[in-house]
Amino acid sequence: MNSVLEFNNVTKRYGSKVALDNINMSLPAGSIIGLLGPNGSGKTTLLKLAAGLLTVDEGSVFACGQKPGFVSKELVAYQPDRVYLNDWMRVSDLVSMFADFYGTFNRSKADAMLADLKIDPKEKLKSLSKGTKEKVQLILTMSRDVALYLLDEPIGGVDPAARDYILSTILSNYTDKASVLISTHLITDVEPVLGHVVFLKEGQIVRHGSVDEIREAEGKSIDELFREEFRC
Repeated sequence: MNSVLEFNNVTKRYGSKVALDNINMSLPAGSIIGLLGPNGSGKTTLLKLAAGLLTVDEGSVFACGQKPGFVSKELVAYQPDRVYLNDWMRVSDLVSMFADFYGTFNRSKADAMLADLKIDPKEKLKSLSKGTKEKVQLILTMSRDVALYLLDEPIGGVDPAARDYILSTILSNYTDKASVLISTHLITDVEPVLGHVVFLKEGQIVRHGSVDEIREAEGKSIDELFREEFRC
């Protein structure tokens, strides 16, 4: 198995609070992977470490064979859990900015997805609905031709129809040589597309492996196992 993301004995703290506690995992290339856990379990911290936005306190991280930094950022596309784009910019300006900034950006792919959603490139972001803003952000992220996509709660704040579109966009725009790591607690929506899964609880991995193998061994769906593991 070729690994696209490795965490070796990784610990991350915020002051006295331990966000991730001695994490060890190796995620396969060419798969859609669910990073699953309740709020506060460490999912966002893990993604930011992989993207190079945070540094570890202990251990090491390798994304696409590289320590997070200048080189890995051309190989990894990260989308945070909230819209971070400037409201005053037009959609076309955002596309141009991404095309200038990232050598891996595929402008024709972005234009095609915007047309498919009937999003006018001349519109300013502030004139769009919250759901449409999130779609624009996803389009920009998935239009990069990279080996690893890190998506933090991409379906958390949108309606069911928009979730379907977002998941279909993810499926249709990543290649079998790439991996997508999706952080979410909406298991029912994403389970059909997952190949691997990581359960994160209070900063520790409590389950990790192939979705098919886990379901066969446990005789339960990932959603059922999630509800059991994280029952209040």
